[in-house]
Amino acid sequence: MRVVSGIQPTGNLHLGNYLGAIVQWVAMQDEHPGECLFFLADLHAITVRNDPAQLSANVRELTAALIASGIDPTRSILFNQTRVPQHSELAWLLMCTARMGWLNRMTQFKEKSGKDREGASIGLYAYPVLQAADVLLYQATHVPVGEDQKQHLELARDIATKFNLDTGTETFTLPEPMIGSTAPRVMSLRDGSAKMSKSDPSDMSRINLMDDADTIAQKIRKARTDADPLPEDPAALDGRPEAANLVTIYAALAGESRADVCARFAGQGFGAFKPALADLAVAKLGPIRERFAELMADTAAIDAILEEGAGRARAMAVPTLEATHAALGLFPASR
Repeated sequence: MRVVSGIQPTGNLHLGNYLGAIVQWVAMQDEHPGECLFFLADLHAITVRNDPAQLSANVRELTAALIASGIDPTRSILFNQTRVPQHSELAWLLMCTARMGWLNRMTQFKEKSGKDREGASIGLYAYPVLQAADVLLYQATHVPVGEDQKQHLELARDIATKFNLDTGTETFTLPEPMIGSTAPRVMSLRDGSAKMSKSDPSDMSRINLMDDADTIAQKIRKARTDADPLPEDPAALDGRPEAANLVTIYAALAGESRADVCARFAGQGFGAFKPALADLAVAKLGPIRERFAELMADTAAIDAILEEGAGRARAMAVPTLEATHAALGLFPASR
């Protein structure tokens, strides 16, 4: 089993990233040491305009945040895409297999380009092919995805299948989706119907991993809720999205079920529940923030970690790229 997953370096991680992805990554590295590749998708980040200095800073900060959150570079392979040029090269080769009709069906391009579709970059349109290269390059067997990314993994499987059939080879492994049944869907603190997102203009809508204790407590205290007490049965939270969200966050941070949380706080209002949730969040996130500060004091060490991880990734990527060249009848220069 080989797992590949990436995250864009677009700013500070928030609680939704941590509970919905990073906690799962840490569990995967513990179950499959040496076979988990986690990358910072800086090539995906440039599909829209970026400030170069800020992008570089974001890569280092996100690396530090991932390590502080439990990703161990000695047990996982942690790197940024740009340090492994095989990602870009394989993406071009796969673009010659992918079909326009397949990309036209990608819903995320329609959402991200908005009304100015003609003004969007070709990279934004074709980035699902780069995503396919990201996982096919390493012969990934499994890719953790949310429901909103499942369509892109299906595209990767379609591209791999067509390439293998067109060339009469078995060049690529078809990756399976890992849709985490245990990964919580963390919603905005201001709107229980919207996902917690770093793009939300209100910072009060999310808890950033680097928020200090006072800020975390303030955000939870001001989180939108309703006037009803917590029920004993979590099924009774249906129709109460903000209440359900806070219970989900508490359960995920505590490593408990929502039923356990409801049983403990049944009949209590949010005046009692919110302080308990704030204390729990501070206790869980405080050590991450402290470790992050330690790591950011030595950015050269962060770069060394990324380069070491990239070296291991390149060693795994080269055989696939060479097999792709051979299948297509290409004769690249010696590496």
